[in-house]
Amino acid sequence: MTTDKRYSLGFDYGTESVRVVIVDIATGHMVGQADRRYTHGVIDRTLPTTGHNLPPDYALQHPQDWLLNLAQACHAAMAEARISPHQVVGIGVAFTSCTMLPTLSDGTPLCMLPQFQNVPLAWPKLWKHHGAKHQTDRLNAVAQERREPWLDRYGGSIGLEWFFPKILETLELAPQVYAAAQVWLEAGDFLVWQLTTGPWPHCHTQDLVRSTCQAGYKGCWSKQAGFPSPEFFAAVHPSLADVVATKMPGRLCAPGQRAGGLSPAAAALLELPPGIPVSTAIIDAHAGLPGSGVCDNNTLVMVIGTSSCHLLNSASQHRVPGVAGVVEDGILPGSFGYETGQASVGDSLAWLIRTAGTTHEQMNQQAAALAPGSHGLLAVDWLNGCRTPLMDGHLSGAFIGLSLTTQPAQLYRALIEATAFGLRWIVELLVENGVPVQHFVAGGGLPAKSPLLMQIYSNVLNARISLAESQQSVALGAAILGCMAAGQATTGYTSMTQIIRAMARQRTDLIYSPHSASVTPYNQLYALYRRITDRQSAVAGVMRELRQFSPPELSG
Repeated sequence: MTTDKRYSLGFDYGTESVRVVIVDIATGHMVGQADRRYTHGVIDRTLPTTGHNLPPDYALQHPQDWLLNLAQACHAAMAEARISPHQVVGIGVAFTSCTMLPTLSDGTPLCMLPQFQNVPLAWPKLWKHHGAKHQTDRLNAVAQERREPWLDRYGGSIGLEWFFPKILETLELAPQVYAAAQVWLEAGDFLVWQLTTGPWPHCHTQDLVRSTCQAGYKGCWSKQAGFPSPEFFAAVHPSLADVVATKMPGRLCAPGQRAGGLSPAAAALLELPPGIPVSTAIIDAHAGLPGSGVCDNNTLVMVIGTSSCHLLNSASQHRVPGVAGVVEDGILPGSFGYETGQASVGDSLAWLIRTAGTTHEQMNQQAAALAPGSHGLLAVDWLNGCRTPLMDGHLSGAFIGLSLTTQPAQLYRALIEATAFGLRWIVELLVENGVPVQHFVAGGGLPAKSPLLMQIYSNVLNARISLAESQQSVALGAAILGCMAAGQATTGYTSMTQIIRAMARQRTDLIYSPHSASVTPYNQLYALYRRITDRQSAVAGVMRELRQFSPPELSG
């Protein structure tokens, strides 16, 4: 056991599990890591307390999983690292977003109270909870009618998965939950709150720190104007007018800033010393940018997993239709952070694997032997709605060109190609609207697992793509923020750029370059993809109607 080195911990909260990494702050070397699947998983079929079926589009989580499974992963990672707990100098937290929940002022989630444990909307709503479609439409209609100035920062549209649609959904469908909620907050902020003053019921709202990253990208907040006005919320619903003033306490800080020190109770749970600095939370995908070794402008970082989030820092702010947010200092200080995304990538491929009863390994091997657009097949990648650029959760996926000879591997390749076409559309939108995209770096769970996906992306973009050196770029990014929160006196680092360059980088042994023979056919296929995915296309119109289709019950 060495005692002269210092380490930072990164907590990476994904859709299915939490991962803990332990990183040497001098080199970025990962000395220990462990993950634990959430005990209750994604709650999207039945509520654990009742066994009753949940409505379609619901995706909930259990708040106890976040702490208890974190403790298990932390203990395992520390055991693997074989370091002294006193060598840990900082903790960073990355969390899926917008995952959010209502609590009491002492930090107790409402779903943990007997009177609310059987009410689905009292439970934390996972980022991919899509129950608030009508509420999203209402918020967008009012914002557009009032010409709210902040709407331009989000490409003219509020997203289905964001913070306020989920609050409005609760207000309208479970008003007793909304009335009882004393605090509405993102799960990342909740976790930091629990670590620094809890766990519940020992939290204090005066110590609650909210992330400017989460608020900026998912809550329509800016450091110049704050959240949308009470007048806007009143126009949406009279009972929503004072939501910010009465139900959203806390101070806003940027990722990497010290939110507080590890509380004695949380320290005991994690078997760490109390007082360790804890960074303000960051959206999980956004942590992938520093975790990929990127600290310069104009490099698009693609964090590819169950969904994809594309992040880019730029020197200036531009209006880009369909962009999921432009936030000053939203990812790294000193730049405007752009976020775009695709709501389903790994999830779509996993759906096909389950449906076909096969494996990713088999599908990748078979699909790699196929030509672009094999057998005239084209897919639309909106199996969980379209995030960028259409921001429309009413849309759905499709395969065009099916025949009696179509094989599962052809469907698999077509889905990969469709996600690549969606990414190219996003890149073209950025460039057309004055945001340079000069380099591409890929991180997240999928790039290291699927060379086929990365090669198709390179071919479709007709560009070179580098890979993050760490296969745990999100968790590493969280650890980098934990190092920054520890402060210069402890770490010796004077800036985030200095920390990133010391702790993260891209691979030099593998860079994907486009195959010249594939560029032309992919240009042709992309043109067809754009024709059927235009907002006003017949395909998009039919999809919207189908999502609302509810035939009468048949009898006899």
